Amino acid sequence: MQPNDPERDAAAADPQTPTQGQSGAGRVLLIVEDDAAFARTLRRSFERRGYQVLHATSLEGMNELLKEHSPGYAVVDLKLKGEASGLACVQALHAQDADMLIVVLTGYASIATAVEAVKLGACHYLAKPSTTDDIEAAFERATGDVDVEVTGRPTSIKTLEWEHIHETLAATGFNISEAARRLGMHRRTLARKLEKQRIK
Repeated sequence: MQPNDPERDAAAADPQTPTQGQSGAGRVLLIVEDDAAFARTLRRSFERRGYQVLHATSLEGMNELLKEHSPGYAVVDLKLKGEASGLACVQALHAQDADMLIVVLTGYASIATAVEAVKLGACHYLAKPSTTDDIEAAFERATGDVDVEVTGRPTSIKTLEWEHIHETLAATGFNISEAARRLGMHRRTLARKLEKQRIK
């Protein structure tokens, strides 16, 4: 017998008919993710658990949804198409509702970006791939765990550069032109680096 896989099971579920009585009943969740397949899987899985799910692929699309909806939960991908990163989305969501529980997802985990995400209002930071169970558990773990294992991992030059870029972006309010000036590179060069990192 194969172990239960929440995302696989969710893919077969009808998103229009969420299971009643699940833990998310009555909750509104916003997913900010430009990977259509992953977003669709997450949406179906959360809807199956009783959540009302909204989906945006960019900061602009997210802001449009926020004009008419007030989600209590959000899942945000760190790397999005265009110039606005997931950190900018976290900042905007926290400004909209300081009590919103926001989980940031990324395929490129780093301490610096995790710290920035939390500073900007995220309650948790998860590395992809993350299941619906992982995300729901993160919503419930808004406080820290002193018993978590402390491990060491070598840091590459590319990782350090990416962390420095994100720290600079956050410090400039995600202004690409100003961040590029502070980093000593052309604006287009920075934009290319962000896009290249997003598609890895």
